[in-house]
Amino acid sequence: QVQLAESGGGLVQPGGSLRLSCAASGRTFAYYGMAWFRQPPGKEREFVAGISWIGDSTNYADSVKGRFTISRDNAKNMVHLQMNSLKPDDTAVYFCAQNRDAGRGAQALGVMEYYWGKGTLVTVSS
Repeated sequence: QVQLAESGGGLVQPGGSLRLSCAASGRTFAYYGMAWFRQPPGKEREFVAGISWIGDSTNYADSVKGRFTISRDNAKNMVHLQMNSLKPDDTAVYFCAQNRDAGRGAQALGVMEYYWGKGTLVTVSS
């Protein structure tokens, strides 16, 4: 059974940084692409960043390019999202996601193509 547990959310001022982490368990982590999505208040869930199963390619939403960095540590079964230069519009619940199928790249997929964590709240406010 796949389990994904996010951590690292919280309250941060505009311009600040946060690092989200996701611990994965239940199957061989290194075989599966990973992603981060977010759901702002009152809005639909949206893709933020993805990383391929090998870790050799990444993909970002235009709104976070140059500010967010996704990375993975296959030895520790972890994926991270480093968020810099945070803006109030980044306020959302952030979800860790793992591809259901092995060997996928970093591209955004439909929500049914992933297993999901429960999310962690990030609030950007002064």
